Amino acid sequence: MGLNVGTFPFGKPILSLVQKDQTPKRVFILGVYASAVHARWIGQDGRQKIGALAVASEPEIFWRGSTASAQEIISTIQLPLGAGRLLPASKHLNGPSGKALDDCFIAPLGMSRNDVWLCDLIPYSCMNENQEVALKREYDPLIDSLKLPEYTWSRLPDTLVSCGRRLEIEQELIRSNADIVITLGDQPLKWFTQHYGTASKLSAYGNTEKHYGRLYPFSVAGKQLQLLPLVHPRQAAKLGAHSTGWADLHAAWVKHCPVK
Repeated sequence: MGLNVGTFPFGKPILSLVQKDQTPKRVFILGVYASAVHARWIGQDGRQKIGALAVASEPEIFWRGSTASAQEIISTIQLPLGAGRLLPASKHLNGPSGKALDDCFIAPLGMSRNDVWLCDLIPYSCMNENQEVALKREYDPLIDSLKLPEYTWSRLPDTLVSCGRRLEIEQELIRSNADIVITLGDQPLKWFTQHYGTASKLSAYGNTEKHYGRLYPFSVAGKQLQLLPLVHPRQAAKLGAHSTGWADLHAAWVKHCPVK
């Protein structure tokens, strides 16, 4: 775990996540921002107040999640008297991107997590619009009366990566000793690799089976690397809103993965 960068609803610290195993790796995978452990908030009257509320940082980058591990983390949160209780959110809401990363990206390459270094542009959880609306409706009005902890949880910023953060990612990449950089979706291309000469969008590399999932040379800090631009795990696993076209392209890549 890294630095404390804020506070979740109900008081858990928002942590900046870093790769735990920092031995040399074959592949460096760059995502967008860290997710969180999600809980259902049940009020004192037994009714659900919020169905999926981020309440703790994931224990690792691209956490695979499980009801048991989510429950273990959630059970450490002490709610004030009268605030009800927390239960793990639906199983598809904890760790879906981590599961998709393993099943749809790492495994097709013939690798395991022991072979990859994981990183996000923003290494901590950010509040989305739905969470903000739910908190304003259910949590904020009760902060004073129930003595709920104040939260300091930032929205996803317009500028995802500062110059300083880009340098941090560059240093992580060099430290990983990886030769292949996998970008997940458009944002890592736009906010990181574009500054080293790559395209800024996945579509620039083609949206056909012939072009998708191929290697492209580029260099970072004088080191020659291979870029493997792929979709985000949510696209690959068809999690929520997604593009059928990109999901199908990735499925074809998984079936006939040309990179080993």
